[in-house]
Amino acid sequence: MKKLLLLALLAQTAAAEEAPSDGPPGPPSRWGLGVGAVASDSPYAGEGTRVMPVPLISYQGEKFFFQGIRAGWQFVRTDAFEFAAIAQFKFDGFDIKDLSRQQLAANGLDYRLLEDRDDSLDAGVTAKWSGMAGEIELELLTDVTDKSGGQQFSLQYGYPLHWGQTMVTPNVGVTWLSDDTANYYYGTLDKEVARGAIDYKPDAATIPHVGVNVMRSFGRNWSAFAFLKYSVLPDEIKDSPFLEPDSNGSASILIGVSRNF
Repeated sequence: MKKLLLLALLAQTAAAEEAPSDGPPGPPSRWGLGVGAVASDSPYAGEGTRVMPVPLISYQGEKFFFQGIRAGWQFVRTDAFEFAAIAQFKFDGFDIKDLSRQQLAANGLDYRLLEDRDDSLDAGVTAKWSGMAGEIELELLTDVTDKSGGQQFSLQYGYPLHWGQTMVTPNVGVTWLSDDTANYYYGTLDKEVARGAIDYKPDAATIPHVGVNVMRSFGRNWSAFAFLKYSVLPDEIKDSPFLEPDSNGSASILIGVSRNF
C-alpha cells in the first residue's frame, strides 16, 4: 500500500501542469496544495484492498521542484521536451506482520523465518517528449541506499484527448526491474534461505501496465483528477510465495482535487 503514496503525491503536480485552463493568462503557479484518496488491490498475501486519504503538495521553481516525495533539478523544460535529475522515495517495502501468516504458510513460508523489506531512496534521470503524436516518458532509477541495490527502468506512452476543460489521457507502459530489485521485493533473501525458508529468486522482471488519467480544470487555479492503473504481473513475480495465489495483476486508483498558488 505504501507504494501508492508515490502515485498520489506526484498526481497533484501532473494535474496542475497538464490540465487545461479556462482562465486569463497570468504568472506561472509555483505551489500546489490538494487532497486525494488512493485505493489499491494489493497482490501481497493478506493485504487485500485498502483506501487511504493523502495530502498533495508540490512546488515548481525555474529549475528546482519537488512533488511530495520526489525532488529534482530540471536541465531542460520546453513544451516539447523535459529532462531532469531526480531523487525519490521508493515505497515498495513491507512489514511481515502486515501479511497473512496463514496465506504465507499455505505458500510454504514460515513468517518467523522472514524479514521486513525496507523502503529506499532512488535517484536517476527522467525525460519526457510531447508532440502531436502523444507523450513519451522515460525514467531510469537506481537504489542509492543499497536496500535492494537494484535499478528500475520505466517507459510510458500516452495520448491526451481534450474536451473543453477536460483532458483524458489513455496510457500504456512497461517497468523493468533488475534482478536485485525483483529478488529483494518478491523473492526470499539469502539469510532467510539459510534459516530454512524456501529459495525463490525471480531475477529481472518486466511489468506492463495500462491506465487512464482524467483531469478537469475549474478556472485558472483549481483542478480535479482521477488516475487509474492496472499492472499485469509476469510469471517471475506472480509465482512469488509472498503473493496471493493466482495474483495476475494489481489495480490502483487515485482521485483528488488541488489548487495552484
